[in-house]
Amino acid sequence: LSFIARAPFFTMTNTHGKRRGTRYMFARDFRKNGPLPLSVYMKNYKVGDIVDIRGNGSIQKGMPHKTYHGKTGVIYNVTQHAVGVILNKQLRGKILKKRVNIRIEHVKHSTCRHSFLERKADNDRRRAEAKKNGTMAVVKRQPVQPRPGHHISTKKNAPIFVSVKAYDGI
Repeated sequence: LSFIARAPFFTMTNTHGKRRGTRYMFARDFRKNGPLPLSVYMKNYKVGDIVDIRGNGSIQKGMPHKTYHGKTGVIYNVTQHAVGVILNKQLRGKILKKRVNIRIEHVKHSTCRHSFLERKADNDRRRAEAKKNGTMAVVKRQPVQPRPGHHISTKKNAPIFVSVKAYDGI
């Protein structure tokens, strides 16, 4: 029994490719396969625009590396088919400014400043209204305040005794 035949034991190693671990990241959404709509190509990008990077699996050209997927950056260069984006990448204890060239199929305008711009416009409107009325406008954001105290009548609302139900077992 000293010479029992054994099958060779192979272990599967991790792959080291550029697209490793992107099975779901670069997959197209359900029923969103096929060619991209023309609206993707008709968007205007200008230097200084804030964009979100989202790799599109159906277009391999100009695709960002998976580490930049989901990042937000600022456009610093515009060419015919691509944009140059400056974004932050954390490397150990440092945050590096990276310049990445990406085709426009893999970027979209970010909505991260919309709520700020809406709040700014609302504050300007409040200030103009207060100036017209001769009062001070409160434009500082306040946390949600506690609800005011109130009394509950027990006239037609009898109190109910609430307790833990005893465990019956099976």
